Amino acid sequence: MSDDVTGTVFDCQIQARLRDINLAGHVDNVEALRIVDEARLLFLHFAPDVLSGAERPGLLGTAPEHVTELMGAQRIEYHAEMRFVAFQPFLVRLWVHRIGRTSFGLGVELRVAADHPPALVAELSLVLWDHEAGTAWPISDDVRAALATYEGPGVTFRSR
Repeated sequence: MSDDVTGTVFDCQIQARLRDINLAGHVDNVEALRIVDEARLLFLHFAPDVLSGAERPGLLGTAPEHVTELMGAQRIEYHAEMRFVAFQPFLVRLWVHRIGRTSFGLGVELRVAADHPPALVAELSLVLWDHEAGTAWPISDDVRAALATYEGPGVTFRSR
């Protein structure tokens, strides 16, 4: 995928479904966001955390069970049409571009094929939320280290 992203990244494939297609015959923008969200969940909850060896998988595997992530903000740019092709999954790349005290940011690229430029780029801001305390959860050293293994640059957006 992109040569702009250096370091460790998480790559996955997400299969579009026929229901994702709108009347114009391409993947609807809302469904494209669903694909990004599915990849985000795979990244945070199933990506290898080679540092901790935690029992729970994923980069958030060492966080307490009562802590979850909440979406704080999303910025998305669509660069190309995404048409449905049977049995050809979308390729999604994710990495961490910012780690704060209680929040972190993810960079995302979505491609229709490995030899195509990104059809969509996005930055997601997530807050770790402690459901028991009812407040943001300060990122622990273990979670911070797991996130840092996938750290890279912010997404380059078109100028406005």
